Amino acid sequence: MATSEAALTALIEPAVTALGFELWGIDYKSQGRHSKLVVYIDGENGVGVDDCADVSRQVSAVLDVEDPIGNRYQLEVSSPGLDRPLFTLSQFSRFAGHTVSLRLREPFNGQRRFKGLLAGIDDDEVLLQFDGDEYGFPIETIEQARIVPDFDSSSAR
Repeated sequence: MATSEAALTALIEPAVTALGFELWGIDYKSQGRHSKLVVYIDGENGVGVDDCADVSRQVSAVLDVEDPIGNRYQLEVSSPGLDRPLFTLSQFSRFAGHTVSLRLREPFNGQRRFKGLLAGIDDDEVLLQFDGDEYGFPIETIEQARIVPDFDSSSAR
C-alpha cells in the first residue's frame, strides 16, 4: 500500500462520520490486479445495504481526489457483521467476555492461530484466556482478530 493504514483512516473517517456512521476499521488486501480495500462501518441502528452504498460513494470520491493507493483496487464498504474484526485496543476492551479468534504475525509457542475468551486489555496487550491460562499479545503482533459469534447466547451482537 502506498500509504499507511493510519493515513488512509485519516482520509476516510471524516466522510464516514459525516454520514452518521462509525469507521470500524479498514482492511487492505494487496493481490496485484485484484487488490481490495474493505471499509467496515457501524451505526447505532446497524448498517443496511443503502447505508453501505451511500458511504461507498462518499469514500470513493475522497479516494479519487486524494489517490492514496498507487495501484488498482476494488472498494467494498461493509458492516462488521456478527464475526466482526477487531482493530483497536478500545474495540478489544469493548468486547471483553466474548470468544475471539486471533491470527498472529509470528508464531507464539509454535502456532499463529488462537481461540479463546477475550479477557480485556492491559496497556498495549490483548489478554486472551485459553487452555486454562491467560496470555497477553501485544496488539502490533496481531495480524487479524475476529469475534466468534455465539448463537446460543443473548450476548451475541
